Amino acid sequence: MGGIVDFDVCFPSATADIRDMHQVSGVPVGDIAAITHTESFPVLADGETASGLALKAASLLLERLGTDRSAIREVIYTGSGQWDTPFWSPAAKVADELGIRNAHCYEISNFCNAGLTAIRLATGSTGTTPGGYTLVLLGDRLSRMVDYSDPDSKALFNFGDAGAAVLLADHDPAFRVLHSAMRTDPGWSDYYQGEWRDGRVVIRRGAHRRGLARAYVENFTRLVHESLTATGRDIDDIAWFLINQGDKGMHERLLKSLGISAERSVFNYGRLGHMGGADTLIALNDLMEEKKLREGDLVLLATSAMGFSWGITALEYSG
Repeated sequence: MGGIVDFDVCFPSATADIRDMHQVSGVPVGDIAAITHTESFPVLADGETASGLALKAASLLLERLGTDRSAIREVIYTGSGQWDTPFWSPAAKVADELGIRNAHCYEISNFCNAGLTAIRLATGSTGTTPGGYTLVLLGDRLSRMVDYSDPDSKALFNFGDAGAAVLLADHDPAFRVLHSAMRTDPGWSDYYQGEWRDGRVVIRRGAHRRGLARAYVENFTRLVHESLTATGRDIDDIAWFLINQGDKGMHERLLKSLGISAERSVFNYGRLGHMGGADTLIALNDLMEEKKLREGDLVLLATSAMGFSWGITALEYSG
């Protein structure tokens, strides 16, 4: 497998405030704060697009690295499939804006697991041939699909937005992709689904069912052990365990179940919402900026998605 050469994350210019959510929904501020764990977090502003954020992240990344655009063989745009414009290729649009003319451009829809799904597929294919690169873009419009007027949607009130770009190659990666394990439980496929309301798609939850929190812990635990077995490692070898920031309580339960201390994870709930598929990259970037990574560190990225899908991606930091 190849690996991650480098990546970048960009945040939108607006913020969502829980007091505004309270005014629209009628849900008490304290109840919303128990879900968001912060009073405000970044969301798309009016006129701002998810693909625009991904473009900005990619532009910063490629300029910093001085990457030859002609060496980029694939551009993959990932998210929920609810792109900025219907019947449109955001991958091709971003490639055009970046001056990438020699790539196959396409999209992968697997919600907040999509970015790591693309990395899994690209690093296991011929897309990252020696001397060539794959550019994976993460961009979604999660906050724009939340109906704050619906109290039953309060579990989604922490949905924020961020754009990210990841450059993959077979040569000189900063993070080698050691293994990727993913699975979907189709029994939860209809638990959440979109519907049209006032000219936009909003997310609706079906009839409440018990067991989803348990399914998260069970599936993540299963996939962690699958990856550890495949790489010849054990729990104590995990330097960092990074997970989507969707549910702080589930995050804590999973760490306890796996026997991983909270000090070996990253908690951004106090300053950010659930920033879609970019969550684990934001956490990884925090570790890099704080110089907490050491050469040879094993980093597991735990991602999940509506549908419901779960994934564990094992990375080794090359320094």
